[in-house]
Amino acid sequence: MTDHMKQRFANHTQAGTDVLIIGAGVNGAGLFRDLALQGLNCVIVDKSDFGSGTSAAPSRLIHGGLKYLETGEFGLVAQSALERNLLLKNAAHCVEALPTFIPVFSWTRGIWAALRTLLGSKTAPRSRGAVLVKIGLSLYDYFGSRDRVMPRHRLVLKRRARQEMPHVTQDIVAGGIYFDAKISRPERLVFELVEDGLKANENCFAAGYATLVASKDGTVTFALADGTELSLRPGLVVNAAGPWIDKVNDTLGEPSRLIGGTKGSHILLDHPELVRSLNGHMIYFEADDGRICLVYGYFGLALVGSTDIPASNPDEVRCEGPEIDYFLESLRSLLPTLRFDRGQVTFSYSGIRPLPASDATAPGLISRDHSAPILEPRGDRPFAIMSLVGGKWTTFRGFAEEAADTVLARLGRERVLSTRYLAIGGGRDFPTDEAARSEWVGATAKATGKPVERVNELLGRYGTTASAMLTSRSAHSDDERLSGASHYSFLEIDWIARQELVVHLSDIVLRRTTLAIEGCLTMEGLQDIGRIAGEAFGWSEDRITSEVAAVVTVLREFHGQDIRGGRGGVGERPMSRPASA
Repeated sequence: MTDHMKQRFANHTQAGTDVLIIGAGVNGAGLFRDLALQGLNCVIVDKSDFGSGTSAAPSRLIHGGLKYLETGEFGLVAQSALERNLLLKNAAHCVEALPTFIPVFSWTRGIWAALRTLLGSKTAPRSRGAVLVKIGLSLYDYFGSRDRVMPRHRLVLKRRARQEMPHVTQDIVAGGIYFDAKISRPERLVFELVEDGLKANENCFAAGYATLVASKDGTVTFALADGTELSLRPGLVVNAAGPWIDKVNDTLGEPSRLIGGTKGSHILLDHPELVRSLNGHMIYFEADDGRICLVYGYFGLALVGSTDIPASNPDEVRCEGPEIDYFLESLRSLLPTLRFDRGQVTFSYSGIRPLPASDATAPGLISRDHSAPILEPRGDRPFAIMSLVGGKWTTFRGFAEEAADTVLARLGRERVLSTRYLAIGGGRDFPTDEAARSEWVGATAKATGKPVERVNELLGRYGTTASAMLTSRSAHSDDERLSGASHYSFLEIDWIARQELVVHLSDIVLRRTTLAIEGCLTMEGLQDIGRIAGEAFGWSEDRITSEVAAVVTVLREFHGQDIRGGRGGVGERPMSRPASA
């Protein structure tokens, strides 16, 4: 724990705990930020790093939920589309518009099946023809009209569709083109939400790698990574542990059965021809079995996802070989003129969606809506427990706002600030048009003496936080670059290690940066990061060696990546790091 965090710990101990949030995924972090902005003294803890569980395993989309239209969840679509539009403004440093292409294989197929689903059928998905796609995209535009920032959809016939996507199979009859959004660094945004909360209220405290030890007589106790014991007497507890919600409730003495999650896996392909042919678009398509898949460009790679398989143990979830074969076969069917094989796979990951328990026969039909059931105080537990169930990445702010309003009402407090138009982290004062960007980059380049191109690169990576990074005092220079990843500097790593609540080397490699998922890290580069972090934390040589070895193991065993050779394939046992709360 740094001196600054020790002071925060002391401040919070003196002030007392209004709300304890267990789980620092995007929902927990969003709530922490919202409550801190209202002046509540909050603690947020996670059994691993911030944003290291389900929140690190999404399709990396910020979307309105087009497929939720067919289950009649119009309120969810409307909220999702609004939150998508807001994130394009509030997190412009890592959320950007994504034009999306839907290949259509018939004109009228699926109408009656769609009507059955709309009326409550729990049957499996089915093919959607041009009529359904047109109706769906028109509704999508309508529900996305609030705070609109992107163009409306269009439906094009086969010839034009294949001009847009030349490798798409000849079997299509038309194509739909609409806009959603993608998030380049979801893990960083979760950290920035926590950081915003800490900046908003000096009496708030955040800790990763905190083990829930006991809950007794109104006191909840955690063991922190540095051996410190954290004992709290909260006014209210929020269980935001995602797929671990039932486990946490058990530990708190309140067994529950709220979660019925499904596994979503993804892979990344080193396939330059595919990425070029996508031309900045995502293809959102039906696989041969009717399930929805997607592929789009991500840091020069092609991100492919996702599966939707019933699963219950988030500590063992992993991307299995049959899932990768499923992705590759689906791509071969959709894009028959391109070659796909396992040797192109550079990274895999998987996570459990913390969905509500459901009797749906098709996992894709389980609602992605959210709820916050409350267990009232009883016996020797004087605090209520609110569990954040379900939800999706895109709607975290709205979910947090709803939960925060409930918490405020229960504690007799009032909302003093809305987060609706409040920028997040490096999105604050972010220049959103070319003229403003050029002005910001030019001014920062002049102030720091750095090349315009480098300032522009860091602005895209960290948002306006890049200015503080470049002007920070450090023993390392921005001109010193990582081996094998020359677009990252020693200065960046030093800043992250000292400023961003890092505990382990994996926090830097997997979450504060995209070095791992980009597949550009070499052993020499990892050792560079280890030495820089070791200097910041006073690690011994043995500690540095063990931290480097731990990252190598995680990447090899749980992401199928062997960094010794740089960007490598997943081999025969692709797996994903177990998620955490």
